[in-house]
Amino acid sequence: MNKKEKKEALELARTPEAINPFGMMRRFTKDMEQLFEDFDGFRFPSFFNRAFTPFRMEFDNVEWVPQIEMLHNDGKLTVRADLPGLTKDDVKVELTNDMLTISGERKEENEEKREGFYRSERSYGSFYRQIPLPEGVKTENANAIFHNGVLEVTMPAPKREAQLRKLEIKDVPAAKSAKAAA
Repeated sequence: MNKKEKKEALELARTPEAINPFGMMRRFTKDMEQLFEDFDGFRFPSFFNRAFTPFRMEFDNVEWVPQIEMLHNDGKLTVRADLPGLTKDDVKVELTNDMLTISGERKEENEEKREGFYRSERSYGSFYRQIPLPEGVKTENANAIFHNGVLEVTMPAPKREAQLRKLEIKDVPAAKSAKAAA
């Protein structure tokens, strides 16, 4: 590692990305996107670019990513998002046929004053989660409730039978596998 590379590594270690895990994820995502953009003269199909930037929207300008739980029981799909400290007015829920989007912003301010002591903490951060929905979900019958910092979105989702197909594993004669290896 030369002097310039050491200096760049040291500067990177002092950036907010090195401290904040979401900043690190944003940096990683940007680096991966740059890697694919650096293939000079090679054109990837359009689906390839979408497939390799799955977190772009979730981590662009986002300071906080809420935890999500997804359950499929009794013909109903339930998505729960932990949003502590927020109210229903802080949250936006959007549905398409194949995607649930939860977004918003949290603003938290704590102030404490005592004799000879003052403490103030502020926490701000937008969030954005996009959850792919399974095929067959009836988004037109979806409901959302918000209670004690938990958003719960439910919608009918008929049970789908998985189609199991068993494949026979064939042996390759030793002579053929030796030719293939050569």
